[in-house]
This record gives sequence, C-alpha cells and structure tokens, in this order.
Amino acid sequence: MEPQSSHELGITRKRRREGSNGETEEGERLGKIPRCTVGLKNPAPFADELEPDSKSYERVTMEEAKKGTPFNRPVRVYADGIFDVFHSGHARALMQAKRLFPNSHLIVGVCSDELTHKYKGFTVMNEDERYDAIRHCRYVDEVVRNAPWTLTPEFLAKHRIDFVAHDDIPYSSAGSDDVYKHIKEAGMFAPTQRTEGISTSDIITRIVRDYDVYVRRNLQRGYTAKELNVSFINEKKYHLQERVDKVKRKVRDVEEKSKEFVQKVEEKSIDLIQKWEEKSREFIGNFLQMFGPEGALKHMLKEGKGRMLQAISPRQSPNSSPTREERSPSPTFRLPFFSKTSPPPSPPHHSGARGYLISEDDDDEDDDDDDNN
Repeated sequence: MEPQSSHELGITRKRRREGSNGETEEGERLGKIPRCTVGLKNPAPFADELEPDSKSYERVTMEEAKKGTPFNRPVRVYADGIFDVFHSGHARALMQAKRLFPNSHLIVGVCSDELTHKYKGFTVMNEDERYDAIRHCRYVDEVVRNAPWTLTPEFLAKHRIDFVAHDDIPYSSAGSDDVYKHIKEAGMFAPTQRTEGISTSDIITRIVRDYDVYVRRNLQRGYTAKELNVSFINEKKYHLQERVDKVKRKVRDVEEKSKEFVQKVEEKSIDLIQKWEEKSREFIGNFLQMFGPEGALKHMLKEGKGRMLQAISPRQSPNSSPTREERSPSPTFRLPFFSKTSPPPSPPHHSGARGYLISEDDDDEDDDDDDNN
C-alpha cells in the first residue's frame, strides 16, 4: 500500500525559490503529516539487468489507467531526461510521473554523454554519475541507460510503455519542433509541471556568477590550482584575498564584541542610575519625614519641651488651707540621701519646701517668738 502523499492530505510542502532580486521565497506549510517509514532499502535496477517478461502485453487506455489497474498489472509510465546535477526539480517531475495513476511503475530513461553533448551541450556529471543519481531517487522503479533522444515505436514496445510523462512545453531538438509530438498524437502523453526557480542551468549560472568565491572555497579545502585550472598569479591573488577577508572578519568580530560590551555597560549604567535615583528619593523622603517642617523631630522636641516645663514649674497651693488646729500631726519627711543624724544643709526658707524636717514642735516655737515680739 502506497502511503498518502502530502497533496492527498491537503498539505503543501515548503519550497524555496530564488526571485529576480536574489531573495528567497518560501511557500507556507499548512500542516504536518503522520510519521511513517516509506524509505526503500535498495536502489532501482537497470532495465538491461532484469529478467525478460514473457507475459503478453496490451496497452491500457487513459480511462483504465485512471480508474486503477490490477496489482499485478501496473501502468508503465516512462520519463526521460539528462538529469545533470540532479536536483529537487528533477525529483518533483519524477514524483508527478509516479503519481499520475493509482497503480504505476515508473521507468526513467537517461541519455548517454554522446547524445547529450551532441544535442544539448556539455554536462557537469558524466553518464555513470547521472545513472547512479537516478537509481537512488525514491520514485524510480527502473532505469534505462543510454536512452534514445527520440522515442520510437520499437523502443516503446520493447519496454512495454503505456504512457510518456513530460512537461507540456514543446521540446524542440534534433531538427524537430517537438520531439514528443508523435507521442501526443498517439494519446500516450501524460503532462507534468515544471518546478519554477530551479534547474541545472540556474545552478551552473550561480557557480559561474560567483566563480571567485567557489575557487577560493576549494583552494581552502585542499584542491590545487592545477586541479582548478587556476594560474599561478590568480592563485596568489585568491590567497591574498583570503587573508584580507580574514582580517576583515576579525575586525568585524572585534567591532561586534565592542558593541556588545558598550551595550552591556550602558545597560548596567542605566540600572545603576535608576537604583541611585530610587535610593536618593527614599533618602530625601526619610530626611524630610524626620527633619522637615512637620517632621517627627519637631514633634519630639515639642513633646520634650512640654515635659521639661511641666517638671520644673512649682505646684499650685490649694485655695483654702486648713487651720493649725485642724491640721493633723504631719509625719517627718526626709530625702533619701540624708541620714537621720545629719542636719539639713541650709535653713528652710518656707514651710512648703520638700526634703526638710517639718513637725508640730517647730510650729509652736514660731508662735512663741511672735508673741514675744
């Protein structure tokens, strides 16, 4: 059972494509797919290494193929190409070819170096590298080496091909306006869509455009100037440029670190200033609360002054004092620091002073003195 694809699950894969301004555009990923193990363990076999099929072969129609064929009779779909510098655009085209019908067997033809150099141009990868790259694509079931540039009825019958998959753009080559014209007229053509923004020519253009960058890159990785077809003067120039770039990178790193240091110092200084302002406000508030016009110190001084005045002011005598006869014998009062035998230090000035001996005998003597006078 073939696992559900992201298209069937209503999910779009993220795609990166380079726009005209060099920026990368990304498609949105609308959802996620459940985890499953769909990887294959072995690469696709070559067609000339398979055992011949002795069963009778009859082509299926487009309607029969779309409805679905029996398990032992998959729809045999053929897709061909150069597949130089194999990339995601190639893989997507093969994925579309594989998914054209519910039950399909994908055969991929790869043209040889001789045909490719004759009709299209020089390739980056040789034919063996391109064959091997296609074998390891997960959508491929069979690989045809040295595929023909133009498909003949004999080739179609030999490989029991039901449909040919390719993009619908006319492919003019080998003196023909469209090499797939006769396939389309026979009703065997199944169109696919090209992946915009990625192609072998685009990749080569990027390398040529940034040639110096990639030469310096490979020189750093140990390739010799001879292997890269670089002259002695250019080799020295690239090494000098690399040294200059290293110095620039170091200067840039120092600038970034110094900026980070300055930023940290500014942040810390701002924090210190804020803390200082908070402490200053707190100190001023406490100072005003203690020493201000209505501060606690003023209330303490007022309260202390009142207590001192109350302590040093004499007590007021009552308005009506009892007569001598009405007075009861008053006990003798002494200050605690005077003993019983020690006389008072000075004579009493008035009878109301505290700490002196006051008795009824003293009162009587004062009365006698008045009478004698």
